[in-house]
Amino acid sequence: MHDYQELVRRTLHGDRGAFEQIVRRYQQAVIGYIARMVGNRETALDFSQEIFLKVYASLYSYRPQYKFSTWLFKIASNTVIDYWRKKKVATLSIDQPLDDEGGSVGLQLADEGPSIVRGYELGELRQRIEAAMDRLPPGLRELFVWRHVTGLSYEEMAEIKSLPIGTVKNRVFQAKEMMKRLLEETA
Repeated sequence: MHDYQELVRRTLHGDRGAFEQIVRRYQQAVIGYIARMVGNRETALDFSQEIFLKVYASLYSYRPQYKFSTWLFKIASNTVIDYWRKKKVATLSIDQPLDDEGGSVGLQLADEGPSIVRGYELGELRQRIEAAMDRLPPGLRELFVWRHVTGLSYEEMAEIKSLPIGTVKNRVFQAKEMMKRLLEETA
C-alpha cells in the first residue's frame, strides 16, 4: 500500500492529521499550477482551499488503483475550467488543429553563481516566460504547465483530461512551439 493510500484510509476513518499531511504534500504543486492557469497567486490560494475542500468531501470516491496526484489534479483542472466558464475566458478546443511547425524550446538555465547581472538576466527571462505562458490558450497552457512545470507524465495528463495520449503529446508539442515563437517575438 502506498503512503498516500494509507493517508486516505486514515482520513476516511476520521484522522484529521492524515488529511493535513495530504494537504502539505500537494499544496505547493496545486497552488503553482493554479497560479499559472489563472495568473493570480491570491486567486490560486483561494482556489487551493476550495480544491482541498472538494478533495476532502469526495475522498470516499477515490480509487486506490489510480495515482492520487492524478485524481487530485483532475479536481484542480475542473475547478479551473469552472473558473474560465464563469469568466467566459476564450478557450481553445483540445481537438482544434493549430498550424505550427516542428522544433523545441529549452527553458532550463544553469545557475552560474550569485552574480547581480546574472540574477537580473534570469529575472528578465522568467518574466518573459511567464508573459509568454499567459498568452498561450488556456487548454495548451494547462498541459504545458503540467508537463514542464509540475512534471506530470503524458500518461497522467491523458488520464486527467480523458484524452488519448497521442493528443496530449501533440498538444504539449504545440504549446512548446507556441512558447518558442512567443519568446522569439520578445527577444
